Amino acid sequence: MIRYEVRNQTAIITLDRPEKRNALNPELVRLIKEKFSVAESDHTVKSIILTGEGKAFSAGADLEYLNQIKNNSVLENERDSQSLADMYLRIYKCSKPTIAAVNGAAIAGGCGLASVCDFIVANPQESKFGYSEVKIGFVPAIVSIFLINKIGEGKAKQLILTGDIIDGKSAYEIGLVNYLSENVLDEGFKLAEKLNSNSAQSIKMTKQMIHSISSLNVEEAVNFCLRINVLSRSTKDFEEGIKKFLNK
Repeated sequence: MIRYEVRNQTAIITLDRPEKRNALNPELVRLIKEKFSVAESDHTVKSIILTGEGKAFSAGADLEYLNQIKNNSVLENERDSQSLADMYLRIYKCSKPTIAAVNGAAIAGGCGLASVCDFIVANPQESKFGYSEVKIGFVPAIVSIFLINKIGEGKAKQLILTGDIIDGKSAYEIGLVNYLSENVLDEGFKLAEKLNSNSAQSIKMTKQMIHSISSLNVEEAVNFCLRINVLSRSTKDFEEGIKKFLNK
């Protein structure tokens, strides 16, 4: 269901259910969490690319999974929802930069999977994004949090309430997609190489800072960032970076 490899300090996690359009089920959710944990704990890995095999990135929950959900008890649905939430948080809180190379449809939970990555690279026409849950009486509850953080409440409402499917170019125009390319994996690698050349410690602390200050008021955020600033000045990466800068 999933492939994992490391290439030039970048881990590539590929959803490998092309016959099911890389749709999510409990086992694939478990494997995604597992592979992101492996990549984050590997000191040779500096960035992570998530992509899909075949013509889709991920079409959301598969039909068997959806059929099972409607028969679940409240407790079973709670456990299942917790597992999904853990997967999204695992990616969102990853200390290393994450890139979604969206090669086709990223729908519902699959769109959420792309949204929790730091960057999204998409094909202008072939990539598709959408939250279609409202069309079947469902609510994109967990993924909506990350979507609102990424593109704001107004644009998030437009996507979530209409259930519209938009292409990569339209997703780029509303700020959901960061880069457009005819070859999303190649573009993803170019971005990964740029990120890999930066200080891993600095990236880790910067990501932590961005995630933390969103829930703080201005004064609390400034005090938090002040502490991060002081801490960053004591790192080895900062010391070596200053030496290189001054030598130039």
